[in-house]
Amino acid sequence: MLIGGRYGLSSAHKTIIDRTVLLTYEKYFNNPKKEDVPTLKTFYSNLVEQPEPEANDLALALEIYINGSLSVFSHHTNIDINNRFVVFDTKDLGKQLNTIGMLVVLDQIWNRITQNRKIGRRTWIYIDEIYLLFKNEYSDNYLFELWKRARKWGAIPTGITQNVEDLLRSDNARSMLSNSEFIYMLNQASSDRDELAHLLNISDQQLNYVTNSDPGHGLIFAGNAIIPFEDDFPKKTELYKMLTTKIEEVTAGV
Repeated sequence: MLIGGRYGLSSAHKTIIDRTVLLTYEKYFNNPKKEDVPTLKTFYSNLVEQPEPEANDLALALEIYINGSLSVFSHHTNIDINNRFVVFDTKDLGKQLNTIGMLVVLDQIWNRITQNRKIGRRTWIYIDEIYLLFKNEYSDNYLFELWKRARKWGAIPTGITQNVEDLLRSDNARSMLSNSEFIYMLNQASSDRDELAHLLNISDQQLNYVTNSDPGHGLIFAGNAIIPFEDDFPKKTELYKMLTTKIEEVTAGV
């Protein structure tokens, strides 16, 4: 992913990477200790010791991610990923680190799911602006597989977005949406309503609840049921002050 480039990796490159990965984890697997968990720097050190010229090509391509300006993921994590509540923010990654950043996050989420399953604990996952993950080929496919397997592994993933039009451009996202057990839908643009009506079997009468509707009004999809709702949340409350994202209300203190 980092060094495949436009034309991908050759068979020689893949063999060298496979060998180096085994060498990288050998010490840790023989005697697992937290301080011996390998990083990209460990992988790089083993890579430059390989005799083939292809190994030099790989090392040169990786150098910017190991010791250069994009070395964000080459170190041990500086946060406690065992906290009960963990938030990952990818908005400042930039274009070059966007793909690896999203995959690192998704892989960490999956690891947490598997760990929790072993001790009989559910994992709650909330993905804000989920459409961004579907704009990237790698994270699109990874998230699709995670979403399909999550329920059997005791996880409850929730995707949140205002950009439904972008979401519907991905075949994987459409499949996930049509197979979701619970959907909370607010006001929709006309182009999105037509797509969603076809995808989710929404009648014209039910569409009225997401057509030019007020804030807090919409449809809830629970299993085979579609339920209209109106939630006029009281604004003169401390909870509303905490929840509102309207800039004029945030600056004015509601």
